[in-house]
Amino acid sequence: MADHSYDYDVLIIGAGPGGYVAAIRAAQLGLKVACVEGRETLGGTCLNVGCIPSKAMLHASEYFDAAANGKMADMGIEVSPKLNLEKMHGQRRDAVKGLTGGIEFLFKKNKVDWKKGYASFVDGHTVEVGPSTGSGQAEKVTAKDIVIATGSSVTPLPGVEVDNDKGIVVDSTGALELKSVPKKMVVIGGGVIGLELGSVWRRLGAEVICVEFLDQILPGMDGDVRKEANKIFKKQGITFKLSTKVTGVTVKGKKATLTLEPAAGGPSTGSGQASETLEADCVLVSIGRKPNTEGLGLENIGLETNQRGQIETDHDFRTSVDGVWAIGDVIPGPMLAHKAEDEGIAVAENIAGETGIVNHDVIPSVVYTWPEIAGVGLTEEQAKERGEVKVGKFPMMANSRAKTNHEPEGFVKIIADAETDRVLGVWAIASVAGTMIAEAGIAMEFGATSEDIAYTCHAHPTHAEATKEAAMAVRGKPIHI
Repeated sequence: MADHSYDYDVLIIGAGPGGYVAAIRAAQLGLKVACVEGRETLGGTCLNVGCIPSKAMLHASEYFDAAANGKMADMGIEVSPKLNLEKMHGQRRDAVKGLTGGIEFLFKKNKVDWKKGYASFVDGHTVEVGPSTGSGQAEKVTAKDIVIATGSSVTPLPGVEVDNDKGIVVDSTGALELKSVPKKMVVIGGGVIGLELGSVWRRLGAEVICVEFLDQILPGMDGDVRKEANKIFKKQGITFKLSTKVTGVTVKGKKATLTLEPAAGGPSTGSGQASETLEADCVLVSIGRKPNTEGLGLENIGLETNQRGQIETDHDFRTSVDGVWAIGDVIPGPMLAHKAEDEGIAVAENIAGETGIVNHDVIPSVVYTWPEIAGVGLTEEQAKERGEVKVGKFPMMANSRAKTNHEPEGFVKIIADAETDRVLGVWAIASVAGTMIAEAGIAMEFGATSEDIAYTCHAHPTHAEATKEAAMAVRGKPIHI
């Protein structure tokens, strides 16, 4: 039942994966709910300019690459593809429109009020919603509980000016809207976003160079995965400049010039020099994301952020201010849409008096390159810091489905506690690794041992059999290697 001393039981700030899910779940639980969102469409970064549109471009570019570079010919299908980039962008926009419109339908279905604009705290139970268009009157809205779910935005690189409209120095949003395939693209950052979007344009014909500050790509992932991924991407034609930092980007005409230096002492730019310049038609800045906590008026309610601009919460997602909660990219933890979604469900259930739980030790991560890269749980390096482990690996080239599909690259790796055999982490490089990793997540959620996975019957022929064989390898007895 609604508390009539407030306009709403729950007010959600932000309609990204965490916010819209929290709003719908709270409404399902009988609460009166409103959601504040300043974009013209719901779904946040993920649906509008992130996860969804990038996957649409990745999928389409895979087809083009398969046709253009002989993969289809190897299977007896001879074609001569012609790129229609505008049509490719069109199918991306259609996917976004359908999914964002779907959320608006779900809001109406569940009686969630959409307050269009941007929210700023007046006090712990009141926000002022300013119109997103810059015209009209601000509205004060009160709620018993308020959830901050404002997500994250692109981290700027000091001294580098992004101008997506020009299409020369762009961020991830601009990289989705390029009007033509650049001859040479430099990607600053060897993380997930840079590798995914760099892969799109490499497949469509661009020369792609990736500059990474660290000595290896994909920070935070398992060491074996990082090394193998580097080899695979090099084979595909991406050039890497590791242990290298970008100290400046200048634009003249339709070209950008980057200045590179070693990340830390000694020549490491690949040229044998202490510094060098690099010219490109397009530069993609993708060095990470930062939480959207500025402009919320947090100072008005005495809520401070940590050094990274994040909001600290307890396990139930309560902040230090009574009645104010926070989820998703604005709190510590991986900035992943599915993490935010689970937290959205949990916070709504906690507000409704139920028990909402998220196991942050079992949050899968996926890189949607070709092949896909996925992991859940601890890396081998992290696991060894905690104690003795046993590791099983199985190559995809020995998997019958991968073999028949001409997908030999990659492996599945399972890390288990040496004493209890409990699975601590699973990592995979495979064409469908993002789907395969769900099995590992479920197994870990139930406290499975490697033996449990090894003795679970897997359908044949499937990529998932590689997971079974990797589990068997933990105990030294895989069948097909």
